[in-house]
Amino acid sequence: MVRTTPIVLAILALAGAASARERDFCGDRPGKGSPPCVLDKGRFQVEVSAADALFTRGGGISVDDVSYGALELRLGLTNAVEGQLTVTPRQWVRTKNHGVASTVSGAGDLGLALRWSPRNPDGEGLSIALQPFVVAPTGAKGISGEVWQGGLIAPISMPLSEVWSLSLAPRLDARANAAGEGRHGAFALAGGVGRAVGAVNLGAELWVDVDDDPAARVTKASFDLTAAWTPKALKDVQLDASAYVGLNRKTPDLELVVGLARRF
Repeated sequence: MVRTTPIVLAILALAGAASARERDFCGDRPGKGSPPCVLDKGRFQVEVSAADALFTRGGGISVDDVSYGALELRLGLTNAVEGQLTVTPRQWVRTKNHGVASTVSGAGDLGLALRWSPRNPDGEGLSIALQPFVVAPTGAKGISGEVWQGGLIAPISMPLSEVWSLSLAPRLDARANAAGEGRHGAFALAGGVGRAVGAVNLGAELWVDVDDDPAARVTKASFDLTAAWTPKALKDVQLDASAYVGLNRKTPDLELVVGLARRF
């Protein structure tokens, strides 16, 4: 027993050190950008948008676009790479055009992605990642993009002080043409600052999306406010809320989102 005690203590010490090195909670939500941080190898994370509602009004046309239970599943494949799967099980869109209403509903498309972070995958310091993704047209008619789509996101984050941080997420897409055949290029950028206030992270960002469809180029822009809370007693849980305010006529006037994330 005397001889084995040091061995047992060493094993416990190593286990404690490994636990201490576990990365801080890394959530994809909230916000329209993507973070560069990657889950620890073997860790699994579920992120759910309980409700996501967009409201557009103008020119005699109103659109209410509401989705429920949008799901993102993330798995740490290595300490620098994670896999992601996203799907929206239920989306409901109601359009009212000068008094005439129409509604479509159903499941959304299936998204698959990999995130590789060659620099600081834990999100500490200057952190950089590359995230290629594809979207399979598995959704309902009127909801689905109806063709395979994809692109690349290059998230970047860096601390500005002990409580402030900067994030950027440039994105290139190959999107379906509005006419229904072929694809075209699009570019988006989400950039913002965040501030930690105890267990709450507050964020403000600007988002711009330029969709170069052959029929007509469409530019959207929004000002976004986000809040994420990770309770001290529940370090693997995050609750969040966000509000996105449209800055031009092509952008929904208001989008409200609430959700949560759980790491296993």
